[in-house]
Amino acid sequence: MIRIYILDENEKDRLDISQYLVLFEYDVTAYLTSDEFLTALNRKIPDVAIISLDMSDTDGFQLLKTMKQKYDFPVIVITEKKSESDRILSFELGCEDYLIKPISKKELVLRINVIFRRMFREEGSEDHNLHTWKLRNSQLTQNTKSHKFSLDGEPLELTNAEWRVLSYLSTNAGILLTREQIIDNCFDYRSDSYDRIVDTHIKNIRKMLGSYAQEWIETVRGYGYRFSGQPVKI
Repeated sequence: MIRIYILDENEKDRLDISQYLVLFEYDVTAYLTSDEFLTALNRKIPDVAIISLDMSDTDGFQLLKTMKQKYDFPVIVITEKKSESDRILSFELGCEDYLIKPISKKELVLRINVIFRRMFREEGSEDHNLHTWKLRNSQLTQNTKSHKFSLDGEPLELTNAEWRVLSYLSTNAGILLTREQIIDNCFDYRSDSYDRIVDTHIKNIRKMLGSYAQEWIETVRGYGYRFSGQPVKI
């Protein structure tokens, strides 16, 4: 059974979401405070977490940052914060999705299902080979079985969304890709700010690609991005 943790101090929202998700046979546990939530994470991590940024006992952004530094599971943010800067920051800190209150519980379930369909599809792939690309004297390696990328032997700490973006770019090495193509192939739905979110994911990925980051992923102004690594047969 899929395990979901919810953190929200708003009692109505917490109960409404919990009771609705239980109808879909998810194993749901809801928490009122960030301390309770973090204690639960130390005992057992969930398959996905739904957290409110609007907590009075902690800074929601700092909580998200702390979680993503220590754990690797999808996080859906729910919040009353409507600004694009808050949305972008949340994605920069590693959230998988961002929903503004009042949220549609039906939409929430659909987005949870999208996350798990993608995860199961990736885990069930029969292609478990290593894939490698070279650029100058650097080497980028993807392991589709372990769901990891490494640069010159050092693992890259990618979020799920960043993994999908880098996988799509590297699989299409040398091909100029628009933001729309990246959105359509890496995400299962659209948002008004997704063009900016693609740029944010690219910026985060480049931070991990060393001194040749701008060459690994080339920006073609007014069009999109091109991955410039050369595929290497293993």
